[in-house]
Amino acid sequence: MTIRDYQLEALIRDVMDEVAAETSCEELGVIEHNTVLSESGLDSLSFAMVIARLEERLGYDPFSRLPKDQFPHTFSELVATYRREL
Repeated sequence: MTIRDYQLEALIRDVMDEVAAETSCEELGVIEHNTVLSESGLDSLSFAMVIARLEERLGYDPFSRLPKDQFPHTFSELVATYRREL
């Protein structure tokens, strides 16, 4: 699946919203560029679900090539991690 750069951010937000709804996450609010992922309301299992779904939809996993100490901390860093692979 080819996805334009501006669509990537919307896709990531949509997947986060889907997972939040399915896991009954009551704290997921508006996700801004500077939102710290660990404070978004999603727990680690929910983020694993987000990453797995993004891999299914985009056809790649950018985290397989990232050092563990470079995991994104904010929403904008998460988007940038996926953008590098486009």
